[in-house]
Amino acid sequence: MNVRTWAAIGAAVMFGGAAVGGGGATAQEQGLQFEITFSQAVRPDAVTGRVYVAISRESTAQRTPIQQASPTGVPLFSRGVQELRPGQPAMIDASDRGFPIQSLRDLPAGEYWVQGFVNVYTKFARADGHTVWLHMDQWEGQQWNRSPGNLYSEPVKMRLDPKAGGPITLVCDKVIPKIDLPPDTEYVKHIKIQSAILTKWWGHPMFLGATVLLPKDYDKHPGVKYPVNYIQGHFSTQPPGGFGRVADFDKFWLADNSPRFIYATLQHPSPYYDDSYGVNSANNGPYGDAILQELIPEVEQKFRVVSEPWARQLSGGSTGGWIALAHQVFYPDFYGGTWASCPDSVDFRYHQIVNVYDDANAYWKDMGWMRVERPGLRQPDGNIRYMMKDENWFELVVGDRTRSGGQWDVWEATYGPADADGYPSPIWDKKTGVIDKQVAAYWKAHYDLRNMLETRWSTLGPKLAGKLHVYIGENDSYYLDDAVHLLDDFLEKTASPPFGGEVVYEPRAPHCWGPRAPELTEKMTAHIEKTAPAGADLTSWRY
Repeated sequence: MNVRTWAAIGAAVMFGGAAVGGGGATAQEQGLQFEITFSQAVRPDAVTGRVYVAISRESTAQRTPIQQASPTGVPLFSRGVQELRPGQPAMIDASDRGFPIQSLRDLPAGEYWVQGFVNVYTKFARADGHTVWLHMDQWEGQQWNRSPGNLYSEPVKMRLDPKAGGPITLVCDKVIPKIDLPPDTEYVKHIKIQSAILTKWWGHPMFLGATVLLPKDYDKHPGVKYPVNYIQGHFSTQPPGGFGRVADFDKFWLADNSPRFIYATLQHPSPYYDDSYGVNSANNGPYGDAILQELIPEVEQKFRVVSEPWARQLSGGSTGGWIALAHQVFYPDFYGGTWASCPDSVDFRYHQIVNVYDDANAYWKDMGWMRVERPGLRQPDGNIRYMMKDENWFELVVGDRTRSGGQWDVWEATYGPADADGYPSPIWDKKTGVIDKQVAAYWKAHYDLRNMLETRWSTLGPKLAGKLHVYIGENDSYYLDDAVHLLDDFLEKTASPPFGGEVVYEPRAPHCWGPRAPELTEKMTAHIEKTAPAGADLTSWRY
């Protein structure tokens, strides 16, 4: 995820002496409780969304308790709210879900920093007939704890003891400020447009963007058009390639003998994640159409791009690796080649290390006399950072109905159908890990990239031959290498035509191994020179 900090200052904390909502029970009998409220001054309107309390042993301006919440972070507890008015309390108590401590009753007594938070949802009356409440991205990249318009309290240090009870009132009297686009520079330009396609589907203004890196001496060569690298991945408005931040890339980009490209990092956050995954889907809507019909034409009209398939290259890593590969597969005539590093699962027989088609449970493997937990994140030496259930359970605390803005939830929103209530159909029960085979079948038919290629190679093969390039570390931190092996097994067997690309593995390399920008640009240049049609301009952009 992209990290953006905000200053957590100002708040009010009150200790309630009377029983709250307990039918006359004492505070001790009720147990530890938090009343989350927000002030009229920061938001006069009612909130439908979610309230939180985060509890940590330390706090700084850059690392408040809320900012420390993660699958390996501090205790976080939450509750959904509807039409919560300013000043009206929302109670979080022992009955509410928490992570990694599942209930407030299990919190060890001690001195802690405590912070309240309010996540504001937006009502979307979608064109498919469903009305849903989700958090609207505010151009922060769908990060609930850093999103402009959300409310928070100042962290306060206090002693907590579940046996002593509560209630404790946390007043969220601060609002996260608006984020502005970075200023344009000589080389870096920014685009942000309202998408008519997505606005119509979501029933709410929706936006797309791009950060464009121009080649050296772009203004000195007004007659030159350039090939383009469309970079996919997590939301970021920073310059592509690390320009201005990575010295080796700057040296390459400004060198006299480097190929001249335009780099464009695309931004398409959705109400489910910092990135829509770039394809049309039942829950995210027509993002594929919007990118191809609105965003890319905007880039190519505003800048001097060779608007031909052979000159359009794709790249990305992780989430972006999946999108880069998927866009080439879904839109084979639009792009000239893809360079996908460490892609998310390209074969759902290894959705990380879960076979959603054959396994009964995502979290545990049944060994007869015992159950073995599946890990979710490993280090190159094999040490496990957290288990698969942990990341899923954390997401469930952040938001129910696939509304956490997290990784597992966006896969459900992208790959799966919509339930009767309009929210994504879960691939598995978020609490137990039991897999829904009907949803798995939908995933396979619509978004399993290996399955799509294998079942449609007779028509896709002639359009994709030589265009597919995949790179992966053999010790990928999220176990993404196994699915790539399955894809590779199929591609190596292709004929009429053979796939003609490359799948490259790096021993012991973690997430996200692949060619860095200078090497990648050289690879793309050689590919363009090999595949461009007769008469294509291959020289003017090599100044």
